[in-house]
Amino acid sequence: MASRQNPDDRGELGVGPAGNPTLKNGAASMALTEKGEFWYGTTSGDTQAELRSYSIANGHEAVRFAASKCDCGCRSFALQTDEEVGVAIRTCTDCGQQHLMGDSAEYVEEAAPETHECVCENEVFELMSGVSVYEGTHDVRWYYIACRCVECNLVGVFADWKCEAGDAAAFLAKV
Repeated sequence: MASRQNPDDRGELGVGPAGNPTLKNGAASMALTEKGEFWYGTTSGDTQAELRSYSIANGHEAVRFAASKCDCGCRSFALQTDEEVGVAIRTCTDCGQQHLMGDSAEYVEEAAPETHECVCENEVFELMSGVSVYEGTHDVRWYYIACRCVECNLVGVFADWKCEAGDAAAFLAKV
């Protein structure tokens, strides 16, 4: 099994997709391609497959997913996070609207968010959020934010943290 790293934390190992990863709906993902130490893909399905694989390696498998989309219809964003506090902010590349993701509004006053950058130095991504839930419930246990660089197609989980946000559907409706 191949190993991989979070592009923002080159010291944290994950695991590669075994065979053909499947998405929540059971469909096979597109082809993730390993180039050096990173993975690349071209679709949101690739990003979701990478997120799921990373979450399994983390011990808290993501089971619910949502792609970010701005009110203006744009799907590409700059991303800032503070993983210690549990805050994520996406900024639309078309209209400039900032959006606090998930339950970030509850913690933003304590946060010092940092901008994410791809290994190619681009700062624009398509975003996929995923959550693990407590067994037998729909309550969020862990939050993951995966990115696909719109410039080079790198996919990876750029941020994750323990998250006690309640109902997963309500949480993911705000990503």
